[in-house]
Amino acid sequence: MGPSGCGKSTLLNIIGLLDNPTDGSFIFLGQEISNFSENKRADLRKEHIGFVFQSFNLIDELTVFENVELPLLYLKIPAAERKKRVTDTLEQMQVNHRKNHFPQQLSGGQQQRVAISRAVITKPKLILADEPTGNLDSKHGQEVMNLLQKLNEAGTTIIMVTHSSTDANFSHRIINLFDGQIISENIKELATL
Repeated sequence: MGPSGCGKSTLLNIIGLLDNPTDGSFIFLGQEISNFSENKRADLRKEHIGFVFQSFNLIDELTVFENVELPLLYLKIPAAERKKRVTDTLEQMQVNHRKNHFPQQLSGGQQQRVAISRAVITKPKLILADEPTGNLDSKHGQEVMNLLQKLNEAGTTIIMVTHSSTDANFSHRIINLFDGQIISENIKELATL
């Protein structure tokens, strides 16, 4: 969390292997990645990281099914497995009934559920969410946060940038940034069984 321009999105871009840090080191899955080639970084992104954006970033010319299938095409997953995984994921996200629609035919909440479907289709270890409820009304925003919470409970790490204290309350750890620096950190105690 933090004000606009404090470095939140830049930090997500570095964690997502889209940008390099200007100094220091970055260890990802036990490897220093600062000097990796763009191809190696792209391979790591495709296999291990899912992205959810405020503006959804769906491809207007592709159907819901095709948008979600796209990351599996990049990984050269066979057609039968792609179909099953996409169908299962769209069912889980409650948008399978819209699989033949185009993004502009969906509500904002449905578009974000499709974007989350696309982010999780490769079963990433990490999801980076940049203002995932920023373009949604409160009802749809709550639905998206509930979906992200379920994914986290199932074992996916989620790093989220948000201005919303309501959304931040879903997290286990809140880091506040200002001018590219961490100014505070709050770690919630998790209940143990």
